[in-house]
Order: sequence, then structure tokens, then C-alpha cells
Amino acid sequence: MTYNLSVLDGFAALGDPTRRAIFERVAVRPSAVGELALGLPVSRPAVSQHLRVLKQAGLVRETPQGTRRIYRLDPRGIGAMRDWLEAHWTTALDAFKDFADAQADEETAA
Repeated sequence: MTYNLSVLDGFAALGDPTRRAIFERVAVRPSAVGELALGLPVSRPAVSQHLRVLKQAGLVRETPQGTRRIYRLDPRGIGAMRDWLEAHWTTALDAFKDFADAQADEETAA
């Protein structure tokens, strides 16, 4: 199964702790940059840069509201990441089943 590069970009984008904190705030509720920057140890321009990375990774989207831009989760990006994880989860479970079956066969033979 092939996945769009943006799925992997999403995981990479969430690897940064500040970016992850911003993402989690956006997940709670759509917000403007100023609101997202409150309490973070980075400037508003830095928050904007982090949001740009999250947007390029397909994890957030922005909508203009007057002079501000409101950022919210992009369900398409999250859905693609979930699909990727589920595909690998199934493979991991199959591998575990094969391992457990082989262990059971060895114990029965001994």
C-alpha cells in the first residue's frame, strides 16, 4: 500500500514538542495565532511558522475571519495518518500471531 508523502510529513511535523502542543491546542478548539501563542515559550511569528509546517503536512487548515486566520484540524490529514497506522497495525498483529503460533508449536514439540 502506498501513501502520500504528506502522511509521513504529518508524523514528522508532530515530532517537535512545540508543534505538537500547538496541534493539541487546535484539536481542542479552532484558534487564531495569538490565542495559540498564549503560554507557549515561543513568539507569535514562531507559532505562525509551526502552523505553516502543520498546514503543509495536511494536519491543520486555516480560514480567514476578518483580519485574523483561524486554524482548525484538517480531518483529511488525520484520517490519512490513521489509515496508515491501521495498515501497519494489522501487519504487526499478523506478525505477532505468527510468532505466537510458532512458539506454541515449539512448546508442543518439546
